[in-house]
Amino acid sequence: MTSESLYRHGSAVAPVNCPPRHAGAWPLPFSPEEYAHRLSRTKSLMKAQGMEVLLVFDPANMNYLTGYDGWSFYVPQLIVVALAEPEPIWVGRGIDLNGARETTYLDEANLYSYSDRYVHHDHRHPMDFLAHILRERELDHARIGLDMDSYYFSARGYKVLRRQLGHAAFVDVTKLVSGLRSIKSPQELEYMRQAGQIMQRVMTTALDHVEVGVRQCDAVGEIYRAQMCGTEEYGGDYPAIAPMLPTGRGTATPHLTWNDKPFVTDEACILELAAARYHYHCPMARTVFLGDPPKRLVEASEIVCEGVAAALEEVRPGSTCEAIEAAWRSVTAPRGIIKKSRIGYSMGLNYPPDWGEHTMSLRPGDRSVLEPGMTFHLIPGIWMDDWGVEISESFVVTEDGHELLAPFPRKLFVKP
Repeated sequence: MTSESLYRHGSAVAPVNCPPRHAGAWPLPFSPEEYAHRLSRTKSLMKAQGMEVLLVFDPANMNYLTGYDGWSFYVPQLIVVALAEPEPIWVGRGIDLNGARETTYLDEANLYSYSDRYVHHDHRHPMDFLAHILRERELDHARIGLDMDSYYFSARGYKVLRRQLGHAAFVDVTKLVSGLRSIKSPQELEYMRQAGQIMQRVMTTALDHVEVGVRQCDAVGEIYRAQMCGTEEYGGDYPAIAPMLPTGRGTATPHLTWNDKPFVTDEACILELAAARYHYHCPMARTVFLGDPPKRLVEASEIVCEGVAAALEEVRPGSTCEAIEAAWRSVTAPRGIIKKSRIGYSMGLNYPPDWGEHTMSLRPGDRSVLEPGMTFHLIPGIWMDDWGVEISESFVVTEDGHELLAPFPRKLFVKP
């Protein structure tokens, strides 16, 4: 069966004469019961918000609800969650259909793929194809929820949907599934702890290879190796963000990567890295100085570490995101460290370009209440005119406090 057989004269049709489903070589990371629970919670929220259909474009949310896992998010893809349908419906590119068969639990009748006639075409779009599916399933007059702030849902896609589904009502529900993901199950936390064990190896490797005379790109090569190789018990996954190594004057800004220049003496390097297991992340940042560090960097690092400790002391069920930031600020502001941007965010399962969940932020005004199972990256980076320091921690909220996902020395590393 070719992908072309899924589209006939403008009408979407379910696949026919397909090979039987099989377990495949890509085992689902969670039990059927866990996926069913996630779908049930999603539908409960849909009902509460008065919608019959939800279109999920974010690959992390697609993975969360179905297990789908592929580097295919550079073209439009999605799952359709409908109250009237027992399973989600996967819609993607024809060459990715076997990927959906391999990585999801979905029945064959709920897998639809569009031909390459829709890929990067000026007058044809995958949302045209989706509209045919919704009409065929009698979902085209529904109240439809959309992930309007997703990286993966374009303005053109929205325009096509509005044109094709003139009788539907569209609602912005960007945080619906992402919000459900904020509280992790025991199995999700286990994967994040495994990522934390890998992260400790990754950071040790990074610190070992940031040496005078070593090219930045060579150090990053070793970092990538550590991220992918993982531990003897389990391998790593690709993190949603590339290794970031701002160096020298580059430490004044957080999001620089690397070049092919060697590390030199009397310069700092910020290491903001992550490890991942089944796309569940554990990020960590540390700062290393090659030579005799200036007094301002030493003092700032000490203040940051004290502020991190104070923030972590505030972490407990019932506290709030803004209370964590206030605890940090109560220690750092009197000593001259002023940070205007947030000091952290919720994180966990994600795909490029970001490992954050885009829900809660550790900053004034965010009154989100902490619950057991929530996971955060506490990263109060300090960036001045020509220098900076980052020292971060990833943690999970427990029944009586917090647990660090990757215990590692919290300090400024100095290599004379």
